Amino acid sequence: MISSAQPAGPVIVVETTKGTFEFETYPADAPKTVAHIVDLVTRRFYDGQRIHRALPGFLVQWGDPRSRELSREADWGRGPDASSGHPIGASELRRNRRHTRGAVAVAHQGVPALADSQIFVTLANRPDLNNRYTVFGHITAGDDVPPRLERGDSIRRMYVKE
Repeated sequence: MISSAQPAGPVIVVETTKGTFEFETYPADAPKTVAHIVDLVTRRFYDGQRIHRALPGFLVQWGDPRSRELSREADWGRGPDASSGHPIGASELRRNRRHTRGAVAVAHQGVPALADSQIFVTLANRPDLNNRYTVFGHITAGDDVPPRLERGDSIRRMYVKE
């Protein structure tokens, strides 16, 4: 019997003030997105950022470098400065990657190819998001952590698991 399983991609560990979770990535389905996020993680881009969006039963989101500064809270997650400044440049929407509970995707402001550093985790099945945002991973450990995260909670560090 031939396995249709794809090779495992990098696993990213997210240490927060409320606990740690891990997610696997899908480089076969979203190669540019995975490479971009892994690059940001290895450059420690996310370390010290805060959750800037937390909607119970929907999602938690982070990836705005300005969220390190409490004085800029009104701007967290908004506008062109709410990113690394280097968009992925490709839309990698895949019908086989759905926004199920624990899906990890990249946010954008209307144009999927302009997604950059903002990551979100869905806290419930959200078929309304399918084919709108690139799902590039899924939580594999610590799935009880994202639902506990609130706006302002810190990402202590993110790293690629060896």
